[in-house]
Amino acid sequence: MSYRDIKQVVVDRIQNRIWAPDSLLPSETELAEEFSSTRTTVNRALRELAEEGYLERKRKAGTRVLNAPVRKAQFSIPLVRDEIAETGASYRYSLVEQTLLAAPDWLAARLELTQGRQVLHIRCMHYADNAPFQYEVRWIIPESIPEVLEADFTQSGPNDWLVQKVPFTNLEISFMATKADQAIAEFLDAPAGDPVFTAERITWLRGAPVTLAKLYFAPGYRMTTHI
Repeated sequence: MSYRDIKQVVVDRIQNRIWAPDSLLPSETELAEEFSSTRTTVNRALRELAEEGYLERKRKAGTRVLNAPVRKAQFSIPLVRDEIAETGASYRYSLVEQTLLAAPDWLAARLELTQGRQVLHIRCMHYADNAPFQYEVRWIIPESIPEVLEADFTQSGPNDWLVQKVPFTNLEISFMATKADQAIAEFLDAPAGDPVFTAERITWLRGAPVTLAKLYFAPGYRMTTHI
C-alpha cells in the first residue's frame, strides 16, 4: 500500500471509532506487516496525519489518536503576479521607492536587530488591469543577504527576487484589518480611514531575519482557505 492509502485507512478507522480517541495505535512494525508495506512508508503516513492534527506521536510512548482532532487551515502564498494572472487580469508592477537606511526602532525591536543596522526599504505597487491590487511595503536585511544591494527592482518586485535567491527556513504570517492612512488610501484608491485587508510576512534563513513585508490589498480582495 502507498502512504496515501495507509493514511486513508487510518483516518477511516479513527472516524469509525475502530481506534477510539486516546487509544494507542499498533507499532509501525505491526502496521507495516498488516499493510504489506515498509516501516518508512508507514512512518510517513503517520507523520503526516500527526501534522494534520489526527494523531499525537511521542518517542518511546507510541502514537495515539487525539481526543479532539485539530483541523488545520491550509493556504498557498502565491506570487502576486501569479495571483493576478489567475483572475484573468493583466499584471503590472511599479517601484515607488527604494532606500537604504538605518532600521527604525520598531523594526529593530521586532526583528532583534542591533542599533543602527542598515535595511533596504522598498515600496512598490502591483496592478491588475491597471487597477490597484496590492501596495507592498518591505524591509530587507542586507546583512542576511548582501547581494540584495546589487539587485534591480525597477522592473520586477522584491518578492520575485527573494523567492529565487533565498530558500527561507522559517516564516511568520499575520492577517489583519488596517486603517488606511492617506498614503495607503491614495495607492489603493480607497477612502482614507477605511479598513483594508493586510498581510504581514516575516522570513528567516537559519535564524537570521531576511525580510519583513506589509502587503495592503485593494477593497474587495478575498483570501480563501480550506479545512
